[in-house]
Amino acid sequence: MRMRGTAAHNRVRLALAATMFLGATALATGQPPGAGTNVPGGSGLPVPRFVSLKSDRVNMRKGPGTDYPTAWVYRRAGLPLEVIKEFEGWRQVRDADGAAGWVLQSFLSGRRTALVLPWEIKEGKTPPKVALRHDDSERARPVAMIEAGVIANLSNCDGRWCRVNIDRFQGYIEQKKLWGVYEGEVIK
Repeated sequence: MRMRGTAAHNRVRLALAATMFLGATALATGQPPGAGTNVPGGSGLPVPRFVSLKSDRVNMRKGPGTDYPTAWVYRRAGLPLEVIKEFEGWRQVRDADGAAGWVLQSFLSGRRTALVLPWEIKEGKTPPKVALRHDDSERARPVAMIEAGVIANLSNCDGRWCRVNIDRFQGYIEQKKLWGVYEGEVIK
């Protein structure tokens, strides 16, 4: 069993390649990724969709049931995951590193969160920072500098900028710098 948390970013390149592919598909079709495949799952909710972890300890299993072995243990409440399939009370999810497996639905929340620049984290290097801005403009004054890998709570997104809460700070981050919200997705 492996532990997953703020480290283990060796699959970021794969996730970034998938994101770039989905982005290219979105540009070609004029629709956000998953727009054509956003079909309700057994829960009646769209699949794919983003959710977050409710707990600081959540097992990701190799299949939809407790009889399947644990592949990962997540230790970060609020971590965003993408639901890619549903089976009864289980959700097949994918994380920002591209790892996929099954999580019991009761450990997931509909609360929207996002990771700041997870694809920029390199083992052994200082994570880069991004400005949390006062307004939704690159010219707006920075409220704080946010390190890559930090979890942001999403308030709303207009397709280009997201208003987020991070600890005691509130402000705007460009949507393309967040993992946990689709390109062009609007959240109200």
